[in-house]
Amino acid sequence: MNIKLHHINLCSTNVPAMEAFYRTVLDLQPEPALNESRTPEGGYAGKVAFITDGTTQMHLAEKDFGVSFRTGQVINPVERGHIAFRTDDIEAFKRRLKEHGIPYSDFGAWAMRGWDQIFFYDPDGNIVEVHQVR
Repeated sequence: MNIKLHHINLCSTNVPAMEAFYRTVLDLQPEPALNESRTPEGGYAGKVAFITDGTTQMHLAEKDFGVSFRTGQVINPVERGHIAFRTDDIEAFKRRLKEHGIPYSDFGAWAMRGWDQIFFYDPDGNIVEVHQVR
């Protein structure tokens, strides 16, 4: 099973200002193709800006405190943000979490078309995403 850092998600009440900041100050570039993969009908229709340094992405997402209520999931990945890793075997990773007694929320293909996403907490309560592109 391969696991690599994929993106950092920061949540904001002003996505355009955040995008302008990171593009201006850090010279990050847009990743416009990702907008086409969004699935707002999955329970999150907030604004999102996708930017990158060419290797790692940043997803700047509008805060939404109601996602857990709409999806029935325990973890809300757009309440305060998360760090995300991509794997080539999400089922093996789920088994790993179960072996370690770590509960997770399985969102399936929730926010991005073709991405199976799970979210869980690290020991300090930070949200971690692991996803696989199908």
